[in-house]
Amino acid sequence: MNINIDKFPENFLWGGAVAANQCEGAWNVGGKGISTSDVTTAGALGVPREFTDGILEGKYYPSHEAIDFYHRYKEDIALFAEMGFKCFRTSIAWTRIFPQGDELEPNEEGLKYYDDLFDECLKNGIEPIVTISHYEMPYGLVEKYGSWRDRRLVDFYVNYCNVIFNRYKNKVKHWMTFNEINVITLHPFMSAGIKIKENEKKEQVVYQAAHHQFIASAKAVKLGHEINPDFKIGCMLLYPLAYAETCNPDDVLAANNFMNRHYFFSDVQAKGRYPQYMKQYFKKNNIEIKMEDKDEEILKEGTVDFIGFSYYMTFVVSGENNGKKLTGGNMMKGIKNPYLKASDWGWQVDPVGFRISLNNLYNRYEIPLFCVENGFGAVDTIEEDGSINDDYRIDYLKQHISEMKKAITIDGVEMIGYTPWGCIDLISAGTGEMKKRYGFIYVDKDNEGNGTLERRRKKSFYWYKKVIESNGEIL
Repeated sequence: MNINIDKFPENFLWGGAVAANQCEGAWNVGGKGISTSDVTTAGALGVPREFTDGILEGKYYPSHEAIDFYHRYKEDIALFAEMGFKCFRTSIAWTRIFPQGDELEPNEEGLKYYDDLFDECLKNGIEPIVTISHYEMPYGLVEKYGSWRDRRLVDFYVNYCNVIFNRYKNKVKHWMTFNEINVITLHPFMSAGIKIKENEKKEQVVYQAAHHQFIASAKAVKLGHEINPDFKIGCMLLYPLAYAETCNPDDVLAANNFMNRHYFFSDVQAKGRYPQYMKQYFKKNNIEIKMEDKDEEILKEGTVDFIGFSYYMTFVVSGENNGKKLTGGNMMKGIKNPYLKASDWGWQVDPVGFRISLNNLYNRYEIPLFCVENGFGAVDTIEEDGSINDDYRIDYLKQHISEMKKAITIDGVEMIGYTPWGCIDLISAGTGEMKKRYGFIYVDKDNEGNGTLERRRKKSFYWYKKVIESNGEIL
């Protein structure tokens, strides 16, 4: 086989990414149960989202309608096909399959919906890339069991995986077990339905819940490979590359410790064991992870086939943060980097950091990488002639794709594909806003839920089409 080492691989998967809870809507249609995202209100920049006890009258829950992808997926997939997508990353809404989460039998109407969705993708030459749990889980499991703090959720999750793996074994090849699994330490409820009670030690609860997710993920990987040996099952990490603020060793150590808190999650899933640095951290902080007899064996047998990850920006870390000016980021904040520009939401744009991240991850794990989220959230303006000239988005993606190409062709990083986040405008996970847009396709809807939901191609739509057509050669 001829391989040109100066180009993207011939089988490189170009596409786009969304999540069920941020685009589908139809929150109570087709037998779907209430999910954790269905009880999450809208927020804004500087205004946190609220997680309510059930659905309360007078509150606005953006996921209830979202962009109504549930009813409009054929129209949207046709637009993805027009761009030339090779793949489309989405998630399955757990509550469409098991409305309460602990049922023995799945909801057939929910299963049929994803059959139709995946068939539509395949008909258009688009491979579905599926996240099994993406910031959405049955609210029934939160109310009844306290979510992932309860070991019984492992069995409910594995039962869910067993159903979807068998149902879609000839339609889906690439799976990811938990979206941005490390976010459980940052936003326990949004990530994993965990409510921290008063007088509870947060880290004890969160890391025990994370252990249950590690076991669930490892069991799912093993089960998936038994059902279809061709399955490629990965983890998914929010990758927060952190620079030391200075060459002061205290700053370097702080950056190293910051990264370890996140590497922990991919270390366990890719290496199949708890790293020594984390065992030591637990010991020093009186965190006791309750394990069952065969847990270490389960982790070892259920290591992932690839590392899926999101990359949006980088962070700066100091040994002493008092008085330092902070800026925004994906789920967390960091010290402002004077060498980088930032988006309107304070997310620092760092294309070279993307290349560094790819090298860090590949050199650490030596298994293929899949960048399943990368993108630029911005306010888009419709011009008088109806056009949307999002050159800022094109510029961001162009620079990142260029650095990704260098990582592949110069540094030797092995990558499966690239799916920019929010390929069609959708609800922001962090703020619940619509005006923070990522898509190549504009959706007519505002932060209050008003709009026609009409789809409209942006300038970036035509640009990305050329990128895919040329396999990344024309940027």
